[in-house]
Amino acid sequence: MAMRITSLYSGLDTDSIISQLVEAKSTKLNTAKKEQTKLSWKQEAWKTLNTKILNLYDNFLGNMRFESSFMKKTTTASNTSAVSVLTGANAVNSVQNLKINNMAKIAYLTSGKTTTESGESVTSSTGLSDMGLKEGDTVELTVGSENNTVKFTVGTNGSKVSDLVSWMKNNGVSASFDKNSQRFFISGTESGDTGNFEINMKTTNDNGDKITNNDALNYFGLNTSVDGSGKTIYGSDGVYITGKDASITLNGVTFTSDSNNFEINGLTITLNTETDEEITLTTADDTKGIYDMIKGFFKEYNTLIAEMDKLYNADSAKSYKPLTDEEKEAMSEKEIEEWEAKIKDSLFRRDSTLGTVSSALKEIMSSGVKVNGNKMYLSDFGIGTLGYFSSENNERNVYHIDGDADDSKTSSNQDKLLAMITNDPKTVVDFFTDLSQSMYDKMFDLMKGTDFSSSFTMYDDKKMKVDYADYTTKIAELEKKLTAYEDKWYAKFSAMEVALSKLQSNSNAITNLLGGGGS
Repeated sequence: MAMRITSLYSGLDTDSIISQLVEAKSTKLNTAKKEQTKLSWKQEAWKTLNTKILNLYDNFLGNMRFESSFMKKTTTASNTSAVSVLTGANAVNSVQNLKINNMAKIAYLTSGKTTTESGESVTSSTGLSDMGLKEGDTVELTVGSENNTVKFTVGTNGSKVSDLVSWMKNNGVSASFDKNSQRFFISGTESGDTGNFEINMKTTNDNGDKITNNDALNYFGLNTSVDGSGKTIYGSDGVYITGKDASITLNGVTFTSDSNNFEINGLTITLNTETDEEITLTTADDTKGIYDMIKGFFKEYNTLIAEMDKLYNADSAKSYKPLTDEEKEAMSEKEIEEWEAKIKDSLFRRDSTLGTVSSALKEIMSSGVKVNGNKMYLSDFGIGTLGYFSSENNERNVYHIDGDADDSKTSSNQDKLLAMITNDPKTVVDFFTDLSQSMYDKMFDLMKGTDFSSSFTMYDDKKMKVDYADYTTKIAELEKKLTAYEDKWYAKFSAMEVALSKLQSNSNAITNLLGGGGS
């Protein structure tokens, strides 16, 4: 870069003059920057639109092209507070009778009140030796069956209540000790018979034999007895509730489960509460579910096609270009926002790629499908677009379903689609699976990867990246040239100032000489 010297001798505003000269030369640079900015806006706009197109492709057409997606069934229960039912695809239409015999229960032990041998309160840090256990004594826990018995042995240095609780939690039950109530609370981790458990304690007698020590168990409130009704009692007032499998009778056949869920012939039955009432389960085709799926597809399609038409038919903004930083300084934030919005709204105006995609979708929707040898159209199902003068701008390709309660323009018409789903579901399914498959295949073809675009992309994303990089290179080159041009002029003005400086110096010398000669 040339050394820059201010205009000490010429008196010229050098910076201002050079700035104007450079500005006159910066048109190409500003144009490249603006074109790159506009390209980046279009890249982002295409990414957003492509995501919406993919959503239609994956989440709607990807499902509706399969007949199984339409095989929806629903089951209603005569007592929904007592039982809930989920209906699988392989459930059969039927009316069944259900009786809840009992619900699944989790084994639960609330121990009697504990105490130390001296009658003091117990805490988690209380030693087991203070409660009657000696070194080498064992507490046995059996979960589920006698083959699953584990032992806790009192250690040499003594063990605490907290150690016993942790051991139980690590061996198949949930356990805690509550110092406020002075009780152990223990429960199975699984409902039903498999979650039942039993606790015993063995200690060594004077002969060295292991025997059950009821006295020690009483200190824990874990000593068992059975009352007259068969309920297990622990200690003085502890209670053990036995875990129990759930049991139902469906159409005269009894089924059991270790939880309150039953999966029988495509139905998932969940028991909510016990009741003596016989419950009726009715399984039938879910006409509303099929209707809602088709309606959901058209809602998504309509939103997409209306947006595409709006983008394609946008007003021209030919006279609007992205603003430079200098241009923005002369405008308010609102003015900048409105200016840029005009450009962004027009990015897809008459865009050939967008036009190709939009036309392909519209053509498939209007072409019809052969069903049982007959050509059928959406209009045969009470689905169609409105008249040219009845539609809003950019909504002339939006479809409306006759009788749709959410569509004010066609809600009063006869609901032909729902009637056909109810009376002739196979025709409905055949038509929409074929229509969906055709559109799915066409979109797949349009989204195939090429030298200019990635797979599952409707636009030339690869080419846009290359073009953006080319602009970056071009801008760098133009900036370099502009800097060189600026430096050239600074060098010229600098040379002029040097020349003026020498001239001034020579003039002063002559003046001094002449002045000296006349003295």
